[in-house]
Amino acid sequence: MTPDRWILALEAGEIALPPGPVVVLRARGDGDVAALGDVTCVQGFAPDHDMLAARGLRVMPDLPEGEAFSAALVQIVKARAGTMASIAEALMVLRPGGLLMVDGQKEEGIETILKTLRGVFDISGVFSKAHGKLIWLSRPETLPETVMGWMPEPTETEDGYVTVPGGFSAEGPDRGSEILVALVPQLTGRVADLGAGWGYVAGEILSEQDQITEMDLIEADHAMLEAAAANIDDPRARFHWADVTRFQPDGLYDAIVANPPFHTGRRADPALGRAFIAAAARMLSARGRFFMVANRHLPYEDALKAAFGTGRLLGELEGYKIYEAAKPKR
Repeated sequence: MTPDRWILALEAGEIALPPGPVVVLRARGDGDVAALGDVTCVQGFAPDHDMLAARGLRVMPDLPEGEAFSAALVQIVKARAGTMASIAEALMVLRPGGLLMVDGQKEEGIETILKTLRGVFDISGVFSKAHGKLIWLSRPETLPETVMGWMPEPTETEDGYVTVPGGFSAEGPDRGSEILVALVPQLTGRVADLGAGWGYVAGEILSEQDQITEMDLIEADHAMLEAAAANIDDPRARFHWADVTRFQPDGLYDAIVANPPFHTGRRADPALGRAFIAAAARMLSARGRFFMVANRHLPYEDALKAAFGTGRLLGELEGYKIYEAAKPKR
């Protein structure tokens, strides 16, 4: 396994890491961030957060208040807005003269990030390795006003939902979620929304159905779950920051709804949807029902047959398929 680019750059003498605490934003669970010394990891994605915590690292979902750092590393994400917001946050907690490092793969858009940074700062260096780049620069005494523009304000949909800038479906509900809400039948008892996002599906279902006694929103992205909690004030809603595939409910559910994610980075990854299906089967009661929407081209039929005794296609519409499955297999 090739060492991380910042390790190679340090070992080659390309970067001189200043003494003092280091913050890593969007820290990945498998990254060798411990080699940076006195490190604080900021990671709001539950699976990576849990991996970092299990290794004994200091990790939190948001930047710690009132702390200043000598160096910062930003690991970019596929959403450019999210990456630029993290870079702005890193610059704001860096001491003047502190070292900013930005790392990412070509397929994640590191070339575009480099071009943007060159237009604002004097770049100290670029280290290329393994189809990616590590960029570094010194934080100026006064930050350019442009940096504040990288901190997008939350937006509000026509229905009054607050979304997460740079996150999935930031402009409003995606069509798949709208179709799921339109076709899901009357639900009763304890219900869960797997991968609840900023709360559109759960919020709409709760507003329309009064036979639900509890609705658990399970979401791995901390910022998304915070938005969901701000969007839904129904007392039946409960919010869980957790990896859906590992979540252990305090009781089995009578129904589960899901619009599973299907991307890892910029690549389609149907394994995520299959993992959601297996998780739903594990969390449902013997008489529970599972309702899922998915893009038409994604091959989930075999996974549904493996996890459930019965199932049917509720409909196909505008490139989406809506499934109902029952009799979960243990």
